[in-house]
Amino acid sequence: MSSPYSKEQPPEPERIDDLMLRDDEPEPHEDQGRTASSVRDIASRIPESLSAIGRDISRTIEKAISAKDDYVVAVKISPEAQEKLEALVQAGVFRSRAEAAGFLIDEGIKTQSALFERVRQKLAEIERLRAELRGMIADKTV
Repeated sequence: MSSPYSKEQPPEPERIDDLMLRDDEPEPHEDQGRTASSVRDIASRIPESLSAIGRDISRTIEKAISAKDDYVVAVKISPEAQEKLEALVQAGVFRSRAEAAGFLIDEGIKTQSALFERVRQKLAEIERLRAELRGMIADKTV
């Protein structure tokens, strides 16, 4: 319903999709055609790529949640160590660099068991000394 006091809204211009060629446009020259085709190809793959990213994130989250005794630790490693981990993955020995690194850390700990036993003893001694100091302070305040 129109009134003499209201102005008619101008019709909205037709929305132009840059990925589509309109019938009334002149034929693009060869370079433009290839570019338009490439852009269309890339654009058509975006939903598939986003879906794949979503699946990867979901799998990673599920794996992290289901890992009961596993811990994630970020470590800096040398380029040589990176190459060795990558070689283990490429050879199919492990599924990921993280898995290969975890294995090597476990093996290193086993190899250095004497060191870790000494560390355990020293920590026990430190805890005993702390308790002794706490006891001395508690005796003075009473």
